[in-house]
Amino acid sequence: MVLSTNKSTVLGLVLLVAFLLQYVLKLEWEWLYILQEQQMYKRWSGLALALLITFQWVLTLTRTIGKWRKHAMNMQTIHKWLGAVSPLFFYIHSMALGYGYLLLLSYIFFSNTLLGYLNLDVIKNNSDALFKGWMIAHVALSIIVTILMLFHIVMVFYYK
Repeated sequence: MVLSTNKSTVLGLVLLVAFLLQYVLKLEWEWLYILQEQQMYKRWSGLALALLITFQWVLTLTRTIGKWRKHAMNMQTIHKWLGAVSPLFFYIHSMALGYGYLLLLSYIFFSNTLLGYLNLDVIKNNSDALFKGWMIAHVALSIIVTILMLFHIVMVFYYK
């Protein structure tokens, strides 16, 4: 197994480590924290994060819909770059990981993000089993993130 450098992976790892460091070291920008406490800001930043997560599913559509397959390679590049900046979107929405199901959502979101960074372009390995295992794990975690995201949206608007 050979590791290859990939610009989107490097950016993603830097942003993920930066998020985790600020969380562990409790480094907060007070102005952003104050914004994140405001209901309208939470909704708009949550919408941005939800749109990013939803748009990531477009890659699946380009791979499965015949007439869209010609766009799959371009969409894969966009998918990787959006995945790379996803910790920044998460940070803009929330500096914390949350509690209960939000903590679970955060853990799965970041685990899947990390798994995405370590894609098969980065881990140079032509193993069919590795590819299938990686793909199943990435898609399964993506489905769970999407379900938890939808649950979170329902809870936010149901209780407000």
